[in-house]
Amino acid sequence: MTGNFFELKNKQALQRGQRVALVATLATLLLALLKASVGWYYRAPVLVADAFHSVADLLAIFASYFGLWLAGKKKSDRFPYGLYKAETLITLMVGGLIVWAGVELLTEGLDKLQGAVDPVHFPLVPLLVSGLSVVLSLGIALKERQVGRAINSPSLLANAGESFLDVATSLVVLAGLLLRFWRLPYVEGAVILLIALLVIKLGGSSCWTAFLLLLDANLDPQLSHALEKQVNAIYGVKGQSEVRIRQAGPFHMVECVIYTRPTLSLYRAHELADKAEQAIAAHCPHIESVFVHVEPLRNELRSAIVPVSEINGMQSCVHGHFGRAPYFMLLRLNEHEAEIEDFYFNEFLGEPKFIGLKVIKAIIAYRIDLLFTSRLGEISFYMLKDNFVDIYAVDENQTVQEVVDRFRSDSLQAIMQPTHSVDHALVEQQTEPS
Repeated sequence: MTGNFFELKNKQALQRGQRVALVATLATLLLALLKASVGWYYRAPVLVADAFHSVADLLAIFASYFGLWLAGKKKSDRFPYGLYKAETLITLMVGGLIVWAGVELLTEGLDKLQGAVDPVHFPLVPLLVSGLSVVLSLGIALKERQVGRAINSPSLLANAGESFLDVATSLVVLAGLLLRFWRLPYVEGAVILLIALLVIKLGGSSCWTAFLLLLDANLDPQLSHALEKQVNAIYGVKGQSEVRIRQAGPFHMVECVIYTRPTLSLYRAHELADKAEQAIAAHCPHIESVFVHVEPLRNELRSAIVPVSEINGMQSCVHGHFGRAPYFMLLRLNEHEAEIEDFYFNEFLGEPKFIGLKVIKAIIAYRIDLLFTSRLGEISFYMLKDNFVDIYAVDENQTVQEVVDRFRSDSLQAIMQPTHSVDHALVEQQTEPS
């Protein structure tokens, strides 16, 4: 998963959000002008007030478009992480505008509770305009929510919530026009107050969320835990990985620290980091970047396998041939203790060849970290290395306790190559499909 792939994918998402915000801006502008003109001509103050409300929405949606446009700018020396947080900053401004619109609507509702209404003619045209406002606001809200969720845009989602409230507000305006015709202003004022309180709550929530994002707060701890679980399941990762997520505009920036054995080569550590990056990218949507840091894990609990000739606890003696040992001891080692977890009988002793390979396939399931042996064939050696197992040379007939003591004193020599080769013809015969 390369940075260029992330950049291309994110650029496409931002362009999609920009298009939706721009179309919504133009539609809201036309709707605000229509409301204001009809409200003024037909002397319908509630429709004029709704036009001012639409102007606030217009500013918020345009601000969202501007934020997405800024976020789509290329990275530079001055802004090496891009301008994605511009979209979050605009979300904060959008929330403030929504709160302001709610306060204005609240003032209007209070006026309606106290004012008297003069008789008017049936407001057919204002009613039609309000009905059109309901339909357009609903269409804008659905599209903003759909694209906002698809690209994880906080400002589009905030605008979608405000547009849904616009639908309710337009319905209130419809009711208000009829109630004004029937000279029942107090019900109209009460409903407007209710809508105003909902608008203020929505704007305040958007402001608070944007404020937390600008402070790099983790707003999705469940996602962090899920990613840690995915990374910890990778074979070769030891201990508990740490995943941190911060959001910049619509995108996630993920930092991950994974732990593995100290003897792992640089090449294998890079391979492990790639696997962690792929696991995160597969389970975390809207990624801008993934940074994986590999740390050696020391003094951890490790599992070890020892081929032994007998079952005699820690006094069991090491067998001279790994594959043909009658038993295998599974140990759990930490800095101060060695605990015998179990003994396993070698069920492959009666087979003519490749016993070591079959034993390796069986013991890998236990996710072992260490192998203590005196001899090891070529196939078994490379298979163990591919599964992140450290191999140490020990003498035949040493006790397991002596092996553990020498390992803790760093006096055991690591086996860096097979102790004996194999017949390649037999290998090819063994690997032929049946």
